[in-house]
Amino acid sequence: MKKRMLALIMTTLLSASMLAGCASSQSGSATSQSTDQSTDTAAAAETATAETTGSAAEDVSADISDGGKVINIWSWNDEFEQRFNKYYPEVQDVSKDGTQTTLKDGTVVRWTINPNQNGVYQQKLDEALKNQGTADADDKIDLFLAETDYLVKYIDSDINVAVPLKALGIDPDTDMADQYQYTKDAATAKDGTIRATSWQACPGLFVYRRSIAKAVFGTDDPDQVQEKVKDWDTFENSAAELKDKGYKMLSSMGADTYRVFANNTSGKWVDDGSTVVRVDPNLMKWVAQSKEFTDKGYNNKVSGQWTDDWNKDQGADSKVFGWFFPAWGINFTIQPNTGDAGKGDWAVCQGPEAYNWGGSFLIACQGTDNASQDADIMKKLTMDKDILLAITNDTLDYTNTVSGMRALAEDDSYKSDFLGGENPYKYFAPAAESIKMDKITPYDQGCTECFQNAFGDYFNGQVSLDKAKENFETAIKQRYPELTSVEWPSD
Repeated sequence: MKKRMLALIMTTLLSASMLAGCASSQSGSATSQSTDQSTDTAAAAETATAETTGSAAEDVSADISDGGKVINIWSWNDEFEQRFNKYYPEVQDVSKDGTQTTLKDGTVVRWTINPNQNGVYQQKLDEALKNQGTADADDKIDLFLAETDYLVKYIDSDINVAVPLKALGIDPDTDMADQYQYTKDAATAKDGTIRATSWQACPGLFVYRRSIAKAVFGTDDPDQVQEKVKDWDTFENSAAELKDKGYKMLSSMGADTYRVFANNTSGKWVDDGSTVVRVDPNLMKWVAQSKEFTDKGYNNKVSGQWTDDWNKDQGADSKVFGWFFPAWGINFTIQPNTGDAGKGDWAVCQGPEAYNWGGSFLIACQGTDNASQDADIMKKLTMDKDILLAITNDTLDYTNTVSGMRALAEDDSYKSDFLGGENPYKYFAPAAESIKMDKITPYDQGCTECFQNAFGDYFNGQVSLDKAKENFETAIKQRYPELTSVEWPSD
């Protein structure tokens, strides 16, 4: 019964997944599934639920075991793999190609990495989850990662793919007591069970170049630079100052500010139980500002993030002044792109608005045969204060220990060489404690990608505003056939 129930659940998950990206009009339309298929799999979900007895937390414990020889971990990049290989105490060695890690007890850890963009990672993951019940023991997924944008999809207690942490022997009340509350809230399923955990918190700041600040504003002091970007009107005036002296405030036509606006909306993309996509007024403010900045030459007109041109704009010789990033953006993106030449030429300040961007959550998968090791990995890499502080001290990553981050924020002796001797945690820490996660939905990644792609064509003059809206409506319905309409804010 358990095997059959799991297969039905995985089929449901696959149907509900983000099977295709929301490509812009330049790269073609996304692939869609039929409504009939969604209806069939919804019926399968109801059948699976009807066959389930007891709570999700009770049921899932029977589907985990120990004794596996291989731990399979899935992700969309190698960030967690790097953390694992360097900081997990049980690591013995790592293969030359980086795809396999061997633990001290002989257990092999295999890494499967697929790109996150356009839903590729989720598509591949969902295919594997669909076959989890029949896969060979050494091929079963043991742990996988999910971003905040789609975490709620995978921790759904009805789907029951994510193992409740209590079933692994982890007590959230004690083991996770020092984690930020918003990360625990984000990892809590609707049945009240916590089904994921993260080693990081992701409050965002404005990251800028000291050399350009001095050249244009006469100072690189974070408190004084904050006065030049303290709200969006002031931010725009400063963008004009930068342009007059040959610099750009931002790199992309809109993607670099999107997360700030999107994280300060008044409601969800899709309300619980609804099939209507609601575009928040704050997102249309982002559209208006991005168009204006592009037309006035305040940005470098790069099409989007993670492209070669965008990465080059973080190089040591770039004329781009600032970036909106959480801590991971500094260590995982800016540092590699700027190299040693950029060391000391960067600083952070709060920026126009507080916001959160991202977060990688670790999930133990239904059917794992390495439950005890899964739990140990979770405890060591997301709940052990000493290990988390080591990650922070080595990488600048803002880790998920409230007491640890508070201590760093209040430590006058702590200085970042890359940030010119600044202590960024005095800005990060208060922002992290104010984050709330009450607007996330399973549709966030798809809506974000489709919205940015549709309006990117508007920013660069390829389509009108009305056509961009139409393109978004078409793309989001292709990506999620169950969504029926889009509501736009009144002017």
